[in-house]
Amino acid sequence: MTIAQERLKSFIERIERLEAEKDELSEDVKEVYSEAKGVGYDPKIMRQIVRIRKLDEHERREQEDLLHAYMKALGMEGGERWLTR
Repeated sequence: MTIAQERLKSFIERIERLEAEKDELSEDVKEVYSEAKGVGYDPKIMRQIVRIRKLDEHERREQEDLLHAYMKALGMEGGERWLTR
């Protein structure tokens, strides 16, 4: 096996290990959501919170403003209560 072949094999094996770890972590996350659901929390809402918490403040406010504008345009009164400000 040439050095280039060995290096390629090394990259592929590293990627495979990381993919396996990612799958394991994904299963762990599912278990946490399931556990939370078992004590009465709504996993769907929890996923939204996790997604929102990943946003920086400016991006979050921008999305909230757009959500409010769209809801208002559709005649959905009380849309403000859906905002996370």
